[in-house]
Amino acid sequence: MRSRIEDVAAVAGVSMKTVSRVLNQEPNVREETRRRVLQVVDELQYRPNLSARSLAGQRSYTVALVYNNPSRNYLMEVQSGMLDACRANHYNLVLAPLGASRPRRATDLVAVFEHFAPDGVVLIPPLTDDTAVLAFLREREVAFACIAPRQGEGRIGVTMEETAAVVELMARLIALGHRRIAHIKGPPTHGACQWRYRGYRQALRAAGIAEEPALVVQGAFSFESGMRAASHLLDLAHPPTAIFCANDDMAAGCLRIAFERGLRVPADVSICGFDDTPIARHIYPALTTIRQPTAEMGRLATLELLKRIRAADAGEMVRVAHEVLFRESTGRPARRD
Repeated sequence: MRSRIEDVAAVAGVSMKTVSRVLNQEPNVREETRRRVLQVVDELQYRPNLSARSLAGQRSYTVALVYNNPSRNYLMEVQSGMLDACRANHYNLVLAPLGASRPRRATDLVAVFEHFAPDGVVLIPPLTDDTAVLAFLREREVAFACIAPRQGEGRIGVTMEETAAVVELMARLIALGHRRIAHIKGPPTHGACQWRYRGYRQALRAAGIAEEPALVVQGAFSFESGMRAASHLLDLAHPPTAIFCANDDMAAGCLRIAFERGLRVPADVSICGFDDTPIARHIYPALTTIRQPTAEMGRLATLELLKRIRAADAGEMVRVAHEVLFRESTGRPARRD
């Protein structure tokens, strides 16, 4: 039989209200009592009845991941981290994709609240900076947390020093002897596009290498856009010896085109990405990339959101560290420019 809150209270020797306060992470519960209740919850494998909690507490105990990011790998990583945080706090998670056009986004967003009535939402780029989405949430006083917003002041969620990470990656490519380094950018509306392009330019400038406009190509954070951009770059009369892509999906697209053309990676062209999503480790050669702890960022953003749901002035913008991972897809150039 399924354990009830009454069973937890009886075994722990506390009131049902105290059990509820512990599960909702409310303050003013003694630490010893909190530990005892959580131990009993674990022993009895108690799972709160979310419908009953909702009726009693005027909450849905649901949070939504609101997105229109084209990178499935990135989305899955964020979702995984959010699920961990939701399970640990007895919340449900719903996925809320929004349409590409502004009218469609507005319609989809209204539908999310009509159907699920989430207590709060986590936004991922580029929606973290979508003025219409932000206005909708603020007008309705909905709690929200952001992952990697362009403007972090006054927001809660999680971010990373992406420009500094790219400078570090580029410096190591330059140290290997690369001078003609191309860059495939992300969507212009995406904050990551600006930060990663800025890091690319800063690193070239620091090394005394002039930026060549022909080596900078617009992408869309998708595998297909990486293929198109790589084809363009490799068709140049003087192609690059290395390509830095603003995410791993586009880098995987570059690898596909390189192998279709019979090019050796990294002997003929080095390729690197950003994020360290699973595809970076699963393809061959394994992808040099910048590890953005995406799943952890999803988890942390959700925890900050839950703090804000419980208290209007709680939550903060958490900063996480990056790691540059040099793998098999990068090496010294076969030629010197």
